[in-house]
Amino acid sequence: MICVAGAGAFGTALAISLAANGPVTLWARDPAHADEMRKTRENARRLPGITLPDAIGIATDFDTVSPGLPVLLAVPMQQLRGMAETHAAALQDHPLVACCKGIELKTGQGPTAILSSVLPGAHSAILTGPSFAADIARGLPTALTLACADPDMGETLQEALSTPALRLYRTTDTVGAELGGALKNVIAIAAGAVMGAGLGDSARAALMTRGYAEMTRLAVAMGARPETLAGLSGFGDLVLTCTGAQSRNYRFGHALGAGADFDPTITVEGAATARAALSRAHEAGVDLPITAAVVALLDGSVSVLQVMDRLLSRPLKEE
Repeated sequence: MICVAGAGAFGTALAISLAANGPVTLWARDPAHADEMRKTRENARRLPGITLPDAIGIATDFDTVSPGLPVLLAVPMQQLRGMAETHAAALQDHPLVACCKGIELKTGQGPTAILSSVLPGAHSAILTGPSFAADIARGLPTALTLACADPDMGETLQEALSTPALRLYRTTDTVGAELGGALKNVIAIAAGAVMGAGLGDSARAALMTRGYAEMTRLAVAMGARPETLAGLSGFGDLVLTCTGAQSRNYRFGHALGAGADFDPTITVEGAATARAALSRAHEAGVDLPITAAVVALLDGSVSVLQVMDRLLSRPLKEE
């Protein structure tokens, strides 16, 4: 049995996909939410309209998961450390797979580094790549990256977590996989702002291309392999989140560009990631003009048109 900790849209979608292989426990923090899902066989709060298979059991603790079996941690990035610390005793005997994207604002660490610092003896991995929860839940074909520093554990997890519609590619480059998934959210905010301001598809394509170069530059400076950024966890996820309206980061950026309100209850990982990435870039001496522009937009110190003027007036150079 596999446990998915976190009954948000993505955690629920993963549980639905994994149920094709056998029993799955979906852990919910809120007992009332758990009871609601048991009675209705639907996560109406986060993934309405999709039935939960009978193979999914709903729980509010980890006691039903046998030691040694994988636990997928599908919680927001900025909540991962607190969740791991709170449930450290229950989690320490399980391989842990982070299913969140971002950089922790207060430490600059990625998901696997956080898990290793809280639970030094546990195997940690990250599942990331181009995926919308609704697509996974509906059984649409999806390919993701599974990154684990231990190649043997990575292969074991790849076998356990692949399903008929969910194809996993593995790598040992956890830094590259984490940073690809994190930094693309920042570029997605910028892409959304471009479209919200009416600057056009050509401008978005240029921004995505230069954003990819920016992602790769920082990731390599932090120890990643460039080919990882060219894969699903980098380039693949960048394409999806900069062009798909299901992306929260893209929708948030679109609202910024259009001068419209955005629902403050929706988690936008790219906002915190932009600030954390810019701090790490300053430490490493890496230039991130698009990320800096996103931070300026978040601070309200510039408009989208002013940002574009700044980017377009940068010195001309070779690509």
